[in-house]
Amino acid sequence: INVAVGPVAVFGASNFPLAFSVAGGDTASALAAGCPVIVKGHPAHPGTGELVARAIASAVQSSGLPAGVFSYLPGDTNALGGALVADPRVKAVGFTGSRGGGLALMKIAAERDEPIPVYAEMSSINPVILFPAALAARAKDLGAAYVQSLTMGAGQFCTNPGLVIAVEGPDLDTFVAAAGEALTGSAALTMLTPGIHEAYEKGVEALAGHTAVRTVARGVANTGPNQAIGAVFETDAASFLADRALGHEVFGSSSVVVRCKDLGEVGHVIASLEGQLTATVQIDEGDAEAAAGIVPIIAGRVGRILANGWPTGVEVSHAMVHGGPFPATSDGRTTSVGTLAIYRFLRPVSYQNLPQAMLPVALRDGNPWDIARRVDGVREASAR
Repeated sequence: INVAVGPVAVFGASNFPLAFSVAGGDTASALAAGCPVIVKGHPAHPGTGELVARAIASAVQSSGLPAGVFSYLPGDTNALGGALVADPRVKAVGFTGSRGGGLALMKIAAERDEPIPVYAEMSSINPVILFPAALAARAKDLGAAYVQSLTMGAGQFCTNPGLVIAVEGPDLDTFVAAAGEALTGSAALTMLTPGIHEAYEKGVEALAGHTAVRTVARGVANTGPNQAIGAVFETDAASFLADRALGHEVFGSSSVVVRCKDLGEVGHVIASLEGQLTATVQIDEGDAEAAAGIVPIIAGRVGRILANGWPTGVEVSHAMVHGGPFPATSDGRTTSVGTLAIYRFLRPVSYQNLPQAMLPVALRDGNPWDIARRVDGVREASAR
């Protein structure tokens, strides 16, 4: 039977004050597993965090649950978060944020007398692979849709399309031109915090100043503080493979197009990538054979593969995987979105040869709780 691991510390995300912060998926899945939750409030939205925390506390009270089921810990120091992870009463951690922040918490957790798991979502550039037939059929439309996805919410989505990979040629030229045209008419959007904006500006500046990178287009000039001006760059596959920095995340509406000599080089670029949350393939019928050879390479680098869409939408569902190999997440076997997220905060316990009276009710003969379960490997359905 699966049992709760114990109290869980949750670090709210800066880019999703509601959906992935105080009452986000980490909190929901930990509570569903039966774990008390201590949320470390994000300093970027202290007011929103407190309002949501009060709503959860009210729900806990009205549901008749113990007051300690949920706690909210505001504060703006790294020391506070570190002390929370180091506390021996905490048995697991959920984190969404920067790679540096996630690695710091992982180190603290690993050095405890009793190490605990840290489920951290950290860094992803979510490659989009444009296959030849799809590019030939709809390059202009793909270019416009790409910029729409890239600039959504000032690019502050963890699934933002930060990399495009395609084979060199006139059709790719058409795509790049269409993307550039769309971006030049795209308004600058306000980012959530000055710190996020400052990091974005530094990342864009580094790409713009790279000798192997060409600036395709920039968005409309900003009209206020902390506004992100969209940026699309391009480089060739050889340069991309030679400098790992070109594959680092620039959080915001910035993306790099990588021009490849052929599909073989496309595969090399994908294989060189760090772990990612998503990868998107734009394909038509004529791409079936080529895609069949590339998709297995993609599967080794990402947690979710989608076709003929854009990665910025994440649905909460049974099949959703919002995770991926490091550094997309600290544990690529898990997801932070969807029903499978609960398993991060559960652990299995086996009861062997115990008398019926000593077994948990859910395991006793006759199925007293009338729940769906598996007996001797055979699925036993609930009568309800």
